[in-house]
Amino acid sequence: MYPFTTIDYLEHGNQRQKQVFELLTKYQLMAKLEKYHPLVVGTIPLGIDVPQSDVDIICEIKDPDDFRKDLQSKFGGEKWFSIKKTDLHNKPTIVCRFELEGLPIEVFGQDMPTEKQLAFRHMIIEYHILKKFDDDFKEKIIELKREGMKTEPAFTKLLGLEGNPYLVLLDYPLEKREDEFDF
Repeated sequence: MYPFTTIDYLEHGNQRQKQVFELLTKYQLMAKLEKYHPLVVGTIPLGIDVPQSDVDIICEIKDPDDFRKDLQSKFGGEKWFSIKKTDLHNKPTIVCRFELEGLPIEVFGQDMPTEKQLAFRHMIIEYHILKKFDDDFKEKIIELKREGMKTEPAFTKLLGLEGNPYLVLLDYPLEKREDEFDF
């Protein structure tokens, strides 16, 4: 089983993960977003973040306008606050950005269970790939990210996969037990 359904693992992680845990706890972000089933996703949970990496939080929403209003009321006073509606992977998405104590936060909302969203699915696949390979592979991912490459393209480059990195990664063959993940 993977540890990403709560933020508890961050408390015992690397320095950046501990910092994120403390920040999320101090500002009660997960509690404020609780009704949207929030999950922290992306590079920080995997320990492949770079200094400019932000904290990505995905949410399941039913009504984009209500979600926007809720985010505005809860986080509208935060530094660099912005909110927009966009299409992400052909899904209407609300993207909210702000900063807490110098750490950039991005909150994404889609009308889909969080564990089915592409950001979560990519992270779980990347988690299993990182477990399969050695630390050298992980360091190469981080180096490509330092050079400006996005996460999924970095993985597909090192794995020698062709095509749209956001799609081909979803088809990467993983050995799994039935109880590990289901998407």
